Amino acid sequence: MSTFTRTRRLARAAALVALAGGLAGTARAQSNLGVDTANFDRTVRPQDDFFRFVNGGWLRSYKLPDDRSNFGSFLELADRSDSIIRRIVEDAATSPHRAAGSDAQKVGDFYAAFMDTARIESLGLTPLRPELARIAAVTGKAQLPAAFAHLERIGVQRPFSASVQQDDRNVSVYVVSVGQSGLGLPDRDYYTNPGAKFAEARAAYLTYIQTLMRLAGQPDPAGAARNIMALETRLAAAQWDRARNRDPEATYNRFTLARLNTLTPAFSWTAFATAAGVARTPAVIVRQPSFLSAFDTAVRATPLATWKQYMTFKLLSAYSPHLSSPFVNARFAFVDHTLQGLEQNLPRWKRGVDAVEGSMGMLSGKLYIERSFNPAAKARMQGLVQNLLAAFRAGIDDLEWMSPETRARAKEKLAHFTVKIAYPDKWQDFSALTVRPGDLVGNVMRANQYEFNREVGKLGKPVDRTEWGMTPQTVNAYYEPVMNEIVFPAAILQPPFFDPNADDATNYGAIGGVIGHEISHGFDDEGRQYDAQGNLRDWWTASDAAAFKTRADALVAEYGGFSPLEGMNVNGRLTLGENIGDLSGLTVAYRAYKRAQAGREAPVIGGFTADQRFFLGWAQVWRRAYREANIRQRLLTDPHALSEYRVNGILRNMPEFYAAFNVQPTDKMYVPPAQRVKIW
Repeated sequence: MSTFTRTRRLARAAALVALAGGLAGTARAQSNLGVDTANFDRTVRPQDDFFRFVNGGWLRSYKLPDDRSNFGSFLELADRSDSIIRRIVEDAATSPHRAAGSDAQKVGDFYAAFMDTARIESLGLTPLRPELARIAAVTGKAQLPAAFAHLERIGVQRPFSASVQQDDRNVSVYVVSVGQSGLGLPDRDYYTNPGAKFAEARAAYLTYIQTLMRLAGQPDPAGAARNIMALETRLAAAQWDRARNRDPEATYNRFTLARLNTLTPAFSWTAFATAAGVARTPAVIVRQPSFLSAFDTAVRATPLATWKQYMTFKLLSAYSPHLSSPFVNARFAFVDHTLQGLEQNLPRWKRGVDAVEGSMGMLSGKLYIERSFNPAAKARMQGLVQNLLAAFRAGIDDLEWMSPETRARAKEKLAHFTVKIAYPDKWQDFSALTVRPGDLVGNVMRANQYEFNREVGKLGKPVDRTEWGMTPQTVNAYYEPVMNEIVFPAAILQPPFFDPNADDATNYGAIGGVIGHEISHGFDDEGRQYDAQGNLRDWWTASDAAAFKTRADALVAEYGGFSPLEGMNVNGRLTLGENIGDLSGLTVAYRAYKRAQAGREAPVIGGFTADQRFFLGWAQVWRRAYREANIRQRLLTDPHALSEYRVNGILRNMPEFYAAFNVQPTDKMYVPPAQRVKIW
């Protein structure tokens, strides 16, 4: 899908998990306990390793399927959502009563086109030939802006991303944002890291490029692969690292189109904006100005023939999942096998569901809600969220390090939170999207163009505050700083996150921790820089900002000490926002649970006290197994820590956990009180 649709919320919003990872849960041994004790490892003391005490039995017995790079509580729920969507699209595809242009016709014909492998194999590269000819027809570098704009329109990667988003300093206005992009390897460090596994990834990438170019009948595939790799390596060297990209002040650089042209004399942004239909933007927000300068140097120094090879490969790579089997297999060998460690591709039906979701997720989401959602869950969730917000508000008053002035502004921001639960109040209009039977590549391309046009069409219009950045069937949640909103899609409102039959303590540790996590993102190292209206504005006193930074830096250092792979540690700076979300979120969830109990004594269930059940609820939702290749990629690219540290790394800082499980100085989870981190 076009980056015009993805960038704003997926790059900037703070979500509960990385989208590639998903979410999940297992059946419960005792419904009133709400925790599957069969997954416990009773040989591990909870005071030494709480993550493995709760999940170790499952980790020891579970074997990752050949088609998964990781699996756990989140992905099990994601599989349930996929199964529901599968029934919806298969019913739509076989229904004899579909009206032309209806929701059912669009999702049904799209899915059926993906599943028609005989037609896909017979077509081969034919569906892409017009686009290949378009690239071949480029005769000068002055045509690159228009060529890149067209690639943007059809969902193909370019050296930079462009998106329509709210202006961080004036959130009532839409502007264009431009940032670094263009790499086929997962991160800039893959291009330079001397480790053997990274060298293996680079070699596999060269093979992938060469294979696609050969399959497409391009001249000198090996030479083209070397040229493209050299160009991407040059771009990678100029890119900012992911931790720096989390700084909203550093990445807010406002330009007019005319001034932006002076930053890149060899590349006309006026020409790009005109071709993309965004010349009316009031400004362009540049996330990494130094990268654009380096890109301009690359435009001048790189032969046009190499740029055409680069665009050809990016087109082939973007559409390879929708082409004949040689292209699909080449992509799997690199993207899934080398980078993720998979031995087998996902079943065709599951890839078909993913394709529908990627192109028209909100359309299938509407059908998902009509078929499977229980409205009672939304009402229960609304009450929980309000209780968590009240608990966070009370916690602000208890912050000994915060001045009354900043405390008042923090409460003002909290009071302006927008809460969205389950599904949008207003559904996205897909009437402008045409889906044709048997035209998979054309359907994907038209879906990209539809979304591109929808996003570009926002320029000059009032900001739509009803819009969602996730589909209802997504098992996740997020906080969006420029909207100052927290969003909980319908698919997360089920066990083990939200279980109407489970004990309150377990639910507060699970879904309460999720709610608290998203609330806390409004006050993490990024979110705290946005005010009640969502504008990027410093509302902190200098002393309070310094006090916050001291506490945040301690969490950075703590997580930076965790080493899941030899020679590779967690990036404490990259994961800081999510770690604050976990720590503060679980803290406020515990406070909310105690408020809800109002002094009532909760019974012991299954041998566990209420406080113990609260922490069991949190730990079980993070059950996950990983392949080593997946861990390596996450350590460089994922702003979320691995599941083990989202449990142990958080609980070792919470006095309530120490009291619940009688953690002593001789226990492995013990951290001296003076070294424990507390922020909110």
